[in-house]
Amino acid sequence: MHDPVPASIAARSVRHVWHPCTQMKRHADSPPLEITRAEGVWLYDAQGRPIVDAISSWWVNLFGHNQPRIKAAIAAQMDRVEHVMLAGLTHAPVVELSERLAARTGLDHAHYASDGASATEIALKMSAHYWRNVGRPEKNRFIGLAGGYHGETVGALAVTDVALFRASYAPLVRIGATVPVPDVRAQPADVDEAEWVEQAAATLERHLQRHAGETAALIVEPLVQCAAGFVCYPAAYLARARALCTRYDVHLVADEIAVGMGRTGTLLACEQAGVKPDFVCLSKGLSGGYLPLSVVLTTDAVYGAFYDDDVARGFLHSHSYTGSALACAAALATLDLLDDARLRDNAALALRLDALFAPLHAHPRLRHARRRGLIWAWDVVDAPSDFSTRFAAEALQRGALLRPIGATLYCMPPYVIDEDAAVRLRDAALGALDAVAKW
Repeated sequence: MHDPVPASIAARSVRHVWHPCTQMKRHADSPPLEITRAEGVWLYDAQGRPIVDAISSWWVNLFGHNQPRIKAAIAAQMDRVEHVMLAGLTHAPVVELSERLAARTGLDHAHYASDGASATEIALKMSAHYWRNVGRPEKNRFIGLAGGYHGETVGALAVTDVALFRASYAPLVRIGATVPVPDVRAQPADVDEAEWVEQAAATLERHLQRHAGETAALIVEPLVQCAAGFVCYPAAYLARARALCTRYDVHLVADEIAVGMGRTGTLLACEQAGVKPDFVCLSKGLSGGYLPLSVVLTTDAVYGAFYDDDVARGFLHSHSYTGSALACAAALATLDLLDDARLRDNAALALRLDALFAPLHAHPRLRHARRRGLIWAWDVVDAPSDFSTRFAAEALQRGALLRPIGATLYCMPPYVIDEDAAVRLRDAALGALDAVAKW
């Protein structure tokens, strides 16, 4: 009697793994693709087929898979201490990481968690608690930009303006206010950029004139709202928002989770507007894509409001793996790789890739081509309702991992992508567009 043939990894995954951001019924006929190894910008399936990781494995991988310096830093740290609780104890990697982030951002105090949504929660709670500690507990409401996305925990959903993620949980959520964003695609032809920015800023100011007394913070994704379909807006709006928050005594929270760590061309996207937020949230690329890590950076003024003999006035938010030594070691190696020279190299790389992507910019089914640093996006003309699913499947067959958001095609590759991989990416996208059009 023969032993039964073992089920594939993909079949076992469908049976037991509830995959994120997925309607699992779709996997009844199309199981997830098993990845057996990865190197640089390439993923390899069980048959050894190479697939270019055109979205950095959900925007986290900065310097490619199997990166030797990050791996070595993690391995070396494992020989010292892998994890200790950060309440009452500390370790060198978390101290050095906090110091280096403070030196680069001017925000001297770092509070750690493991994911972006948790960083959002920390920033919102810390802002509201600050106002409570300074005798203004009524300041506990929040403002976000229209279409903003800040994570999927309950607090983060309160400032997330994407119905697909929030509608099912509306009874659980204390929904914040939203104000318009000066989306570059919607700018009227007879309105220049300065006026377009000022129109949006005027709406924010009107809201603050009425509600600043109850508003703790405005939270924004600087320059690019990724999950909204890669909405891009001018840096000048960020500068106006900072000035208005200062004038009306409201915190500014910069959600740099997706756009920070060099993705838009500078370490923080906020740098391009010359602003210093009250809170910065970092995650995703912070550890180079190797281990879960997030951080909220804030000012001396905020920190000082919690510094007291009364325990209840302290910030008691915690996570078991806060400041993981292994994750912090990965982040330090990532910062070593992401120096000013690398940022300059990224700028040159972006220009070379932009030229290679010219056929996408000119494609008749794509419009509103836009780029910020190493982020590209295009809107699909007359996209069917299932465009993203169909396109992703077709692109995968052609050797590229691309996952459109609704009718927006985008790519966000690792910083080590070369021209050959970029051509594979481009040609897979063009082929998938043609295939979906035929459907």
